[in-house]
Amino acid sequence: MSGDSVANLSNGNAREKKEIFRIEKKIATTNRMIEQMELAMKTKEDRLNGEQGDWYLNASLFLPFQELISLYLWDNQIAGWVENKECLSNLETLYLSANNITKVVASGGPTNLSVLHLYNITTYGSSFQTLLQSLGAFPNLTTLGLGYNDLRRRVLGDDDSSKLGALPSLKNLSLHGLSGAVPFQAFLNLKNLELLDLSYNTLNSSNIFQTIGTMTSLKILNLSSCSLNGQLPTSQGFINLKNLELLDLSYNTLNSSNIFQTIGTMTSLKTLRLQAFLNLKNLELLDLSGSTLNCSSIFQTIGTMTSLKTLRLANCSLNGQLPTGLCDLNHLQELDMYDNDLSGFLPPCLANLTSLQQLHLSYNHLKIPLSLSPLYNLSKLKYFDGSDNEIYTEEDDHNLSPKFQLESLYLSGCGQGAGAFPKFLYHHFNLQFLGISNIQIKGEFPSWLIENNTYLQDLSLTNCSLSGPFLLPRSSHVHLSMLSISMNNFQGQIPAEIGAYFPRLQVLMIADNGFDGIIPSSLGSMSSLRLLDLSDNGFDGSIPSSLGSMSSLQLLDLSNNFLTGRTLSNNSLQGHILGWIGNMSSLEFLDVSRNNLSGPLPPRFGASSKLKHVYLSRNKFQGPIVMEFHHSSGIMAMDLSYNNLTGRIPEWIGGLSDLRFLLLSHNNLEGEIPIQLCRLEQLTLIDLSHNYLSGNILSWTISTHPFQDDYNYQESFEFTMKNVRLIYKGSIIQYFTGIDFSCNNFTGEIPPEIGNLSKIKVLNLSHNSLIGPIPQAFSRLKEIESLDLSYNKLEGEIPPQLTGLYSLAAFSVAHNNLSGKTPARVAQFATFEENCYKDNTFLCGEPLPKTCGPDMPPSPAPSSTNNEDNGGFMDMQIFYVSFGVAYIMVLLVIGAVLYINPYWRRAWFHFIEVSITNC
Repeated sequence: MSGDSVANLSNGNAREKKEIFRIEKKIATTNRMIEQMELAMKTKEDRLNGEQGDWYLNASLFLPFQELISLYLWDNQIAGWVENKECLSNLETLYLSANNITKVVASGGPTNLSVLHLYNITTYGSSFQTLLQSLGAFPNLTTLGLGYNDLRRRVLGDDDSSKLGALPSLKNLSLHGLSGAVPFQAFLNLKNLELLDLSYNTLNSSNIFQTIGTMTSLKILNLSSCSLNGQLPTSQGFINLKNLELLDLSYNTLNSSNIFQTIGTMTSLKTLRLQAFLNLKNLELLDLSGSTLNCSSIFQTIGTMTSLKTLRLANCSLNGQLPTGLCDLNHLQELDMYDNDLSGFLPPCLANLTSLQQLHLSYNHLKIPLSLSPLYNLSKLKYFDGSDNEIYTEEDDHNLSPKFQLESLYLSGCGQGAGAFPKFLYHHFNLQFLGISNIQIKGEFPSWLIENNTYLQDLSLTNCSLSGPFLLPRSSHVHLSMLSISMNNFQGQIPAEIGAYFPRLQVLMIADNGFDGIIPSSLGSMSSLRLLDLSDNGFDGSIPSSLGSMSSLQLLDLSNNFLTGRTLSNNSLQGHILGWIGNMSSLEFLDVSRNNLSGPLPPRFGASSKLKHVYLSRNKFQGPIVMEFHHSSGIMAMDLSYNNLTGRIPEWIGGLSDLRFLLLSHNNLEGEIPIQLCRLEQLTLIDLSHNYLSGNILSWTISTHPFQDDYNYQESFEFTMKNVRLIYKGSIIQYFTGIDFSCNNFTGEIPPEIGNLSKIKVLNLSHNSLIGPIPQAFSRLKEIESLDLSYNKLEGEIPPQLTGLYSLAAFSVAHNNLSGKTPARVAQFATFEENCYKDNTFLCGEPLPKTCGPDMPPSPAPSSTNNEDNGGFMDMQIFYVSFGVAYIMVLLVIGAVLYINPYWRRAWFHFIEVSITNC
């Protein structure tokens, strides 16, 4: 505590019965003995007489602590002091935030007080005036915090302003996050102020700049998020802040043409956060990321800032070539210009930036040589990112060794032609991160790269046309945590000892190559492995059971191989999935779809509480959907479609609060939809089609919020849209929303609340027994692309408002009992042909051949004698008689057979006897 004595009364109340005092040992200093103590007043559940409210602190409580220096009393509902204030004469730091303070000390108080925090105090009207007046009793106050207070309905007079302005030692003043008008007049006389924080206020008055201009000692000024707009005033003293070192104008709307003129006179400025600068010779850090800089003179101005060490111009809409003016910044250590539209070659003058350590140029259209020859002279360069540019191979590749020793290198692009592996990498020994992708490179796997760089952590060589076998280094590499060589032409077998050579590997991705042979069992010894992707290769044999011991594994993808036995997705596995998968307690992504698995759902798939993605589709699973996933409440995607599951949809699915995708189509499920499913607020896609579900369709809530944070690049689903069943994969699934209840036995009317799903893309209710009209509320489905209501018993007219669905590409109401005129042939409805409306007897108008006339009969009313609608299709009396006769005939035949054949008779009686005994 550096000699400070601290008293802490957090979350207490003086009216409580129990006070707990804890005094820590004394600490000797060179000049005096300071008691270090902590005073805690604990909150008690049973309040005295049930009363609570504001109270006045009796300072005599602190009589034993004459040397007390720091006192923390936040959040105690304290209204002020009573008695013996002079006992705290040595107090230097006082925290009274989150109280109801109306008056601190009028006289006889701690005159040595230097730090006072009064954040978020709930005083109103004259109480706040009294509080400000009492601050004059602290002549040594250097730091005052009044932020997060409500100044509404408070009027400050000249007397109050003079009291606050009479703090001659005040250097740090925080007024951030105030509600109401900031009392600028109260601070006019604060000539010694060095730090002023006015952030998160609404400052739309010119008074603010006039007042700040008088504070000529200011070094730090924070005006971020203050709703400032227009121009900075140059005639109100604002340009007199010669000592200002840090100016934060971020998150405002200021006119850049005036900022240069105003800020340019602040010659001591070292840190500036906004696009405002000029003649800043001492500026060391300039961050304009996210600004719109389309002025060519900006780089000429930056070139004059010869003290710059860090320059960040990311995402600034810059275009053209890299400006040569940057080459004059000899002290520059970090240059970030990623995510712009820069083009052309790297200027040779970049070699002048001899102090440069980090260069980030990714996401541009620059032409960067694979050899990085323009950067060879930058001896201090440690980090270079040239991803997503045009990487090309020079005709005369350099044999010279660069002066730099990179620690991080990232290159990717769409360059044409093929070159050898960069020669300069043969001379590198300090690499920690290397990522090269989408570049055509000749050669085999560079095992020498791993051998030379013993501290290499991440190695990614994706889509580089590398070929040959996968070669291990000559010795174990304990630092490598990620190895990605997917989408190449590697062949042969994975070395059996791979687990021993990379014992701390966390990510292994070798998908989309030509590897064959068996999967090495040594992979199971990689206890830190979190992601294993061996998909799209030629592996055969069985999955080693050692994989079951990988308790840290989160994603497992073995799809598109030739595995047998315990095989996963897109292979030829038959039979049950063995229980070792349930041992993977960290598993988040599980895909065993498109196999020939049978039997009940695997008994231990739900053992992992971290499971988020479950894909079991296109197998032969049977039986009910058991509660194996009940404990995995974090599941986001569940695909059990295309199986032989039976029974009802379990209610516990409604407890999966994070569920976004639920696909149960093409099974034998029956019964009604549990109402709990309608309460899944995160659900974006539900497919219950091709089952035997019945009952009414419920009102649904479909989430429309994208979920980038939870997106998994391997996530996919199969869904019918516009009459075509496709597999959707990639970023599109973040925005895909749909409902498919087709091919079931649903009855009743369509709930009009479905019209509130304004962001839904697909709605398919076809092939059911729905009745009633098409809800007019469907006209609010403004983003729907596919709407299928065919093969039902819908009645009434088609709402003409549906023509306002301008995104609709597939529409069908065929095979219903609709009547009246078809919607006008406008917008999207001009593209729908006769088959979209056919088999509606009383429907007329284009594109149907039947024209609408004045004598058209009205729509038929539902017949109460319709046997089919009443659930019958024959005379029930005849049915009962015929059934009884058939039953009697069967009994007579069985009796005759047993009478004629004594062997069958003895067997029958033995069976009856055994059955009775077992019961």
